[in-house]
Amino acid sequence: MAASLDAEALSELVEGRLRRTERRYTKGRRSVVDVLAEIGHPASIADICALLPDLPTSSAYRHLVDLQSAGVVRRLAGPDEFARFELAEDLTEHQHHLVCTRCGRVTDVTPSPAFERSVSRTVRQLAALHAFDPISHDLDVMGHCSACT
Repeated sequence: MAASLDAEALSELVEGRLRRTERRYTKGRRSVVDVLAEIGHPASIADICALLPDLPTSSAYRHLVDLQSAGVVRRLAGPDEFARFELAEDLTEHQHHLVCTRCGRVTDVTPSPAFERSVSRTVRQLAALHAFDPISHDLDVMGHCSACT
């Protein structure tokens, strides 16, 4: 489950976000959100469908697109042709990712507060040089996981 929200609070937030985009919180969308909350790490459509065998892949993809456009789900591009999906960080917690360029595995990592302060300070400095107003940042570290080295 999402670190900072219980199931009921998550459901209410998702329903509200979908309503603002004129979409309903259907049983299929609810199942996808529940799976992403339960597994707690970026998952491919194949991963999601393996946990929801009654949900057709095409429906899972449509649900993920709708959930992404409503700000519920975040899409992560991997080194392969498969995107990964996770709940938006404002529904869980701020994380970064270790991405294996061989097998495509994506691992969530939560750095120390000191690291986050340093990265945030550097982002603000870089943005100021280009008259840019940063809203957030993501750090994806590319490399090889222990299984692939």
